[in-house]
Amino acid sequence: MRIAVIPARGGSKRIPRKNVKAFHGHPMIAYAIMAARRSGVFDKIIVSTDDAEIAATARDFGAETPFARPAQLADDHSPTVPVIAHAIGACKEMGWDVGDVCCVYPSAPFVVAEDIRSGCALLEDGSSAYVFPVASFPSPIQRALRRSENGMVTPFFPEHSGARTQDLELAYFDAGQFYWGRASAWEAGLDIHKNGRALILPEWRVVDIDTPADWERAELLYSVLVERRLL
Repeated sequence: MRIAVIPARGGSKRIPRKNVKAFHGHPMIAYAIMAARRSGVFDKIIVSTDDAEIAATARDFGAETPFARPAQLADDHSPTVPVIAHAIGACKEMGWDVGDVCCVYPSAPFVVAEDIRSGCALLEDGSSAYVFPVASFPSPIQRALRRSENGMVTPFFPEHSGARTQDLELAYFDAGQFYWGRASAWEAGLDIHKNGRALILPEWRVVDIDTPADWERAELLYSVLVERRLL
């Protein structure tokens, strides 16, 4: 059985009630559920949450909420891997034969079904425990600057100060949209970034929504992409 797990706790602080806050006409979590459903690769789509409103919203959009997430896995410091491992364990207790599992983040309105399917295909070739999307940094990380309290800057990597941009190695960041993984990898607690294969996304389709400013930028970008039929 192939399942999607959407981990959506109720205690978001920087953007209160982020997972059910309206974003372009739908609760934020709806986009993850709809993308998972459109991908056509899942036997079950479940939401792991500690919050009754989130659970009800998830069911309204076609996801299942067969268990409640325990409080110790729903605070600000709860990492993703144990949350998904708990979900797998709960599903197995219900008699489900869980195989590949995709964690889809609930605050990722730019996630699309095609990328979920592409990630699934990469995982199926058996070369890695996880697959997740990345995007390239818009500027070379080797040219990053450190700013002091008085406004003066110094390079993080002085050895690259004189290097040409085209001579520097391209670097990538985690897109924060979804993580495909073997059930055994999640249960073993394997680190995603140390055991994962990257699916490259265009940088313009990746937004990390953590602050009100991020939210505003995401709404503006989403409007443009929908208008141009790129989402």
